[in-house]
Amino acid sequence: MSWRMAFLCMLLCTALVAGGCGGGIGPSASGPLPPPGPAKAGKYFTHIVIMIQENRTFDNLFATFPGADGATVGKTHGGGTLRLRPSNLESPLSPSNAYQSWLTDWNHGKMNGFNLTPIGKTPGSYVYQYVKPSQIQPYWDLAKQYVLADHMFQTQGSGSFTAHQDLIRGDTAINPTFQIINFPSGGAGEPWGCDSVAGTTTSLITADNSWQQYRNRGPFPCFTYETLRDTLDAGGVSWRYYAPTVGQSFGGDLWNAFDAIHAVRYGPEWTTNVASPETTVFTDISRNTLPAVSWVVPDFQNSDHPGDTSDTGPSWVADVVNRIGESPAWKTTAIVIVWDDWGGWYDHVAPPGHRSYGGLGFRVPAIVLSPYAKGGYVSHNVYAFGSIVRFIEENWNLPSLGTTDKTAASFVGDFFDFGQRPRPFKPIGAKYSLQYFMEQKPSNQPVDTQ
Repeated sequence: MSWRMAFLCMLLCTALVAGGCGGGIGPSASGPLPPPGPAKAGKYFTHIVIMIQENRTFDNLFATFPGADGATVGKTHGGGTLRLRPSNLESPLSPSNAYQSWLTDWNHGKMNGFNLTPIGKTPGSYVYQYVKPSQIQPYWDLAKQYVLADHMFQTQGSGSFTAHQDLIRGDTAINPTFQIINFPSGGAGEPWGCDSVAGTTTSLITADNSWQQYRNRGPFPCFTYETLRDTLDAGGVSWRYYAPTVGQSFGGDLWNAFDAIHAVRYGPEWTTNVASPETTVFTDISRNTLPAVSWVVPDFQNSDHPGDTSDTGPSWVADVVNRIGESPAWKTTAIVIVWDDWGGWYDHVAPPGHRSYGGLGFRVPAIVLSPYAKGGYVSHNVYAFGSIVRFIEENWNLPSLGTTDKTAASFVGDFFDFGQRPRPFKPIGAKYSLQYFMEQKPSNQPVDTQ
C-alpha cells in the first residue's frame, strides 16, 4: 500500500469511527467533505496555499537570521535602548495589539513606544524579546531552503479580525470613506463575523487616519463587499478555507474570514468551500484533491498566538508543508506562510510610505516555497498583504479587486526563478507528528478581543 493510500485510510478511519481511531476529525460523522472542483492550472502554479499563523513580528521570530534585517536591540520611549531577550515560543501573556496600541508602539515612526503599551494592565519591557531559533527550527529550516521576505507589512496597524479580511480581499473598505479597523464590539466568548451576537458593531477609520470618533460606530460585522471568493468563482478557480469549526474553538470563532462575508456564511459555500475542522486539509492533500487556492488557519494552540503555552505551531506548519511536498501537488504548488499581525511584539523597522486608513502596519514574517522558489534567498523588497491577493490574481489572470492589490508589489519577479530546474522537496523536521495533530482535541479556548 502506498503512503498516500495508507494515510487516506487513517483519515477515513478517524473521521468515520469517532473514538475508535483517536476521535473524529471530519466535518460530520458521515465522512470527510467531498473533494472540491478540479484545480485549474494558472500561469505559474496550479495551487497556491496561504498558511496563516498568528501575532508575531519579524524581529520576534527572525531577529538573528543570517542576512535578514533583524535587530536584537530595541528603542524605548525617552531615548533609551533595551537588548531583546531570547525567549521560548510559548508565552503566558498576550500583548495588546489594537490600533491605539499600534499608534503608541509606532510613535510617529520613532518605533520606541513599545515599553508604554500594556500587557494585561501593566506597561513594560516584556515585548522586547525574540524567540530562540531552536524553538522554531522548522521556520528557520524553511527560510534557509526557500524565500524569506523581511519587509512584509500588515495592511493596517490592527489586529486579527481585519488582518484576516485583508488576506481574502486586500482591505476592509465598506464605502469610499471608511474602512474597518480593530475588533468587533462583542465581548469575551463571542465570535466575530455574521455569527456575532445581535447589536455587535465595528470600528471605522478614514483615509486621513481619523478613528477615535468612529469607535464602535461601524456596521454589524457581516459584510457584502467583494472578495477573492467572487473573482475565483467567476473565473472557475476552485478554493477552500480550512479553519476550525465556528462555535467550537478559538480559531473558528475569531479567524474564519469568510464568517464575516454574508454571501458565503449564508450560502452553499459555507458547507463546501469553508472546510472545518482545519485538519480537513490533510484529507484533500492525501487524495490529491487540493483546490487551486487554499487558506489554512490553525487551531489556537497551533497558531503561535501569545497567551497560550503551546509550542506546536512550527510543527503544524511543517506537517502541512511536508504532506504537500510529498504529494503530486508539490510540482505545481506555491506555499505562502505569513503571520497575520504584529501581536504587540517589538520590531525595529518603521512602515514605509504615506499612512492611510491606519496602514501600513508593522512587519510580519513571510516564507514562500515552491519548486521554483529561489534557494536561501532573503528578499528585502517591500510587500504587503495586498501582494498575496495580487499573486493569486496574476496567477489566474483574475480582475483586480481594486484594493491594495493594485498598489502592493508583485512576488513573481522576485521570489521565483522559472528557468531553474524544479527543486525536489526535502522534508522539514518537526517535533510533533502528523498523528499528533490528527488526534489533537480542539482547544476551545475562550475568545479574547485581539
